[in-house]
Amino acid sequence: MKKLVALAMSTVLTMSLAACGGAASNTASSGTAPASDANANAAATTGAKPYIAIVSKGFQHQFWQVVKAGAEKAAADNNVEITFDGPPTESDIAIQVDMLKSAMDKKPAAVCLAALDTESVKEQLNACKTAGIPVIGFDSGVPNAPEGSIYATASTDNKAAAAIAAQQLFDDKEFKAAFDAATPSAPITVAVLSQDATSESIISRTSGFLDKLVELCGADNIKIEGHDKYAKAADKAKLDILVNIPATTSAADQKTGAEMLLSKNPIAIYGSNENAAGGILAASNDGADFADGAKYANIIAIGFDAGKTQRTAVQNGWFLGSVTQDPYQIGYKSVELAVQAIAGKPAASAVVDTGAKWYNAQNLSDPMISDLVYE
Repeated sequence: MKKLVALAMSTVLTMSLAACGGAASNTASSGTAPASDANANAAATTGAKPYIAIVSKGFQHQFWQVVKAGAEKAAADNNVEITFDGPPTESDIAIQVDMLKSAMDKKPAAVCLAALDTESVKEQLNACKTAGIPVIGFDSGVPNAPEGSIYATASTDNKAAAAIAAQQLFDDKEFKAAFDAATPSAPITVAVLSQDATSESIISRTSGFLDKLVELCGADNIKIEGHDKYAKAADKAKLDILVNIPATTSAADQKTGAEMLLSKNPIAIYGSNENAAGGILAASNDGADFADGAKYANIIAIGFDAGKTQRTAVQNGWFLGSVTQDPYQIGYKSVELAVQAIAGKPAASAVVDTGAKWYNAQNLSDPMISDLVYE
């Protein structure tokens, strides 16, 4: 973001809430709020503002600043107090654990947590469960948390988000013309770069894109190859989807995977997260090779997430566009869920979708979009 979040969000916060999207793999509670104990929920019963402790995966990254802005607005709307902490980087597991311990020492009425490592916070999760302090997961949540320790999770529905990318590709006039002209003897290719085949969020962002294209283009018209997890046979396919999963998640391997896919001269290429999109960018001169008259001018590039280089590529029109999560709603809805839990209301769903947005060169100047596309 080109402005501090505190300034950038000031014109957005009120409008954003007029509408008030990795889904985490959590072990949800039975759907009822944990029973409150006298210490943990004293504020809720004495009339003072309930205190909610929020511990994120990080703090310096602009993504978390927007999450924080959403949480602060929800706190103001719901008359609660919050603290928002996060370690300097997303590898500082021990620091996050210490932050969680410090937050619990303040006897919160609820905790919102995006865990860096579930195993490292199991002791605190079990302590919250015993004390009747509801824990709300957010962003990637708390995967494989102890049973009954998580009230609900506010996160992106990654399959639905990836389907947005597929729909935008299908609606593109160049893609439609190529698809309509394709035949089983002269098929077109769509390339998909997927960071890995183990992360639930990445799998969902890959299968969501593939499933939507199959729905839109017709199952009989599509063959999927490149990886057994997604393979689909079709005798008379006129669209061949080639999925590449690099050997590792390293930037070098992502670039190599992208180069392989681009060498197949696909009609389009999709990167299923920031790392995969980064591989495509690295293999295309930061996206400039997709410009008119450039090396890959006939290839439609689509990304996921954001980052400065990807944002620039979209802004310049080198990418058709990308899908961004909505970090503002992640923060807002996590506090909303905490307020519901404190009130003893059952969780309507184990996972609450915080939505996702499509951004391109045409709408990136809109503050409602721009402030979600972190750098």
